Amino acid sequence: MPSALPLADPAPADGRLPAAVADGAADRTFSLYVHIPFCAVRCGYCDFNTYTATELGGGGSQAEYAAHAVAEVDLAASVLADAGVGDRPVHTVFFGGGTPTLLPAEDLIRILDAARAHWTFADDVEITTEANPDSVTPESLSRLAAAGVTRVSFGMQSAVPHVLAVLDRTHNPANVPQAVAWAREAGLDVSLDLIYGTPGESLADWEQSLDAALACEPDHISAYALIIEEGTRLAARIRRGQVPDVDDDDHAAKYELADARLREAGMDWYEVSNWARGADHACRHNVAYWRSGDWWGIGPGAHSHVGGVRWWNVKHPTAYASRLAAGESPAAGRETLDPDTRHVEDVMLRTRLAEGLPIDSLGPVGRRQVAALIAEELIEPAAAFSGTLRLTGRGRLLADAVVRRLLED
Repeated sequence: MPSALPLADPAPADGRLPAAVADGAADRTFSLYVHIPFCAVRCGYCDFNTYTATELGGGGSQAEYAAHAVAEVDLAASVLADAGVGDRPVHTVFFGGGTPTLLPAEDLIRILDAARAHWTFADDVEITTEANPDSVTPESLSRLAAAGVTRVSFGMQSAVPHVLAVLDRTHNPANVPQAVAWAREAGLDVSLDLIYGTPGESLADWEQSLDAALACEPDHISAYALIIEEGTRLAARIRRGQVPDVDDDDHAAKYELADARLREAGMDWYEVSNWARGADHACRHNVAYWRSGDWWGIGPGAHSHVGGVRWWNVKHPTAYASRLAAGESPAAGRETLDPDTRHVEDVMLRTRLAEGLPIDSLGPVGRRQVAALIAEELIEPAAAFSGTLRLTGRGRLLADAVVRRLLED
């Protein structure tokens, strides 16, 4: 089952935001995230808020979903306008999930059109949709591109059938190059998502997946270490001894291989798990998260952040639809971030970026760690001497440990 929502304060029924969110708003970008919670099959490793068609009905159906999302777009526009932050352009839009392209292209376009009716889109707006390789056609990709979608992120995960089987992925890896070719014909930038460290995946298997991904000549690759989430089928299989557990040393070896192969192919890292063919192909939507921009999350379980206020929607699509039908906000809870929490999150997120973290933004303890981190070859000396904390390759492998040290009491 999807993971539980965090505990926090109740959210007001009308979704109203405090006036303080307008402070400094002109210096923050504004984005939209649209969660499409539907999947053809639930993958065994995934704890995202997703549902198969057999699990839903009534107000939570796929056929009615676009109307519910449009209703939240309308609510968002009203709430942001009342808070004095409704006139900023939309810089990025991201359709995530789930599998957004399980919905007809016209449904995604309907949601985009609703957003355009309320906000100006930046001239260089980035609009991304996630997709499975077997959930698109040349026609659907062309319709999305004509409506303004600029990027598609395909969930490739692996090119090796036995690895995909452990992950419960159902697509044929041979479909990936075809889907990429269709996206190229439609004029879309292409990103491929990979997962490494699946139980039973050898280093040679991982190298095969990297080679297959690079052969598609994508603009962007994300490579994530498999994390075993409690409550998933894969966690249960590991607990029963049906498949081996993941191994940190195996993850490290595969990360190093990925970094070397991707950089040899002309792709530079800009975040610990993300590489692109130059800055123009980085995912600006995700960068906005890492830089603590503002975004409104549309959909069941979606999270939002505006001016230091964070909230999240009820998780089940039927409950989500019911709230909106009653004229209420679908928010289940929210929190206002205090200065200490903002600082912690800023260090956690910006340390992961290739652009680095200004050292003078660290507290006294963090600044005292810099010399030791240089000596341990975890951060780059030249960048540190220029006032920026930037991770080395080894530092990226140990990014979480670096962050803990920077934030030690």
